[in-house]
Amino acid sequence: MPKPGEFFQRDREWHPPALSRDYKTSVARSPQYSLISLQNSASEITGPVFGHNDIDPIDNDLIMNYAQDGAMPIGERIIVHGRVLDENDRPVPHTLVEIWQANAGGRYRHKKDTYLAPIDPNFGGCGRTLTDENGYYYFRTIKPGAYPWRNWVNNWRPAHIHVSVFGSGFAQRLITQLYFEGDPLIKKCPIVNTIPDPAAIDRLIAPLDLNATIPLDTIAYKFDIVLRGHLSTLFENRLEGN
Repeated sequence: MPKPGEFFQRDREWHPPALSRDYKTSVARSPQYSLISLQNSASEITGPVFGHNDIDPIDNDLIMNYAQDGAMPIGERIIVHGRVLDENDRPVPHTLVEIWQANAGGRYRHKKDTYLAPIDPNFGGCGRTLTDENGYYYFRTIKPGAYPWRNWVNNWRPAHIHVSVFGSGFAQRLITQLYFEGDPLIKKCPIVNTIPDPAAIDRLIAPLDLNATIPLDTIAYKFDIVLRGHLSTLFENRLEGN
């Protein structure tokens, strides 16, 4: 068996700067010193390995996976689906994709979320799935609501879903945010506006997909995740480049 190699060098020109004055939290969170590169150890470039035994059949159905018997969460029912691809447009099979989000009112099921929107007793806001042999993934959920946040006086986060993708090692876990086509808050968001390239912002917006919509049931959005290359998806935990 060949020895695992190092991960490819990342493109450092695709991401926004770590420090952006209009995104106030970045002032405290941005690094104060130059970034350094660390050699990967064997534990970082091998494992974890996820299998179907680690996934419940309804883990990818956020409409059902937290609902009480006979009940359903409130809100617009949507499908989010797509493929995980590498820089050469090849599928990334059997990789773990996780999502978490606010409910239809814009509130997370988290003790520190004090937004006045109510908690939905039938919506947990978390799901996970494995891509198939073609890199395809699929979630059914409730479209999240916008919510205010304490950046400036009247800032609102656009409706969004957090997406985590695991590669073949712990060092390959990447996290991003998915936005929805047509949301006017996207252009107003200070976090989104830290991204200098409009093409990069477009990579974070899931277009409406009527071909996958279920009539009289569920609207669909398509979101392909590209791990590297000139069409790569931005990842928020890789601010130095992806």
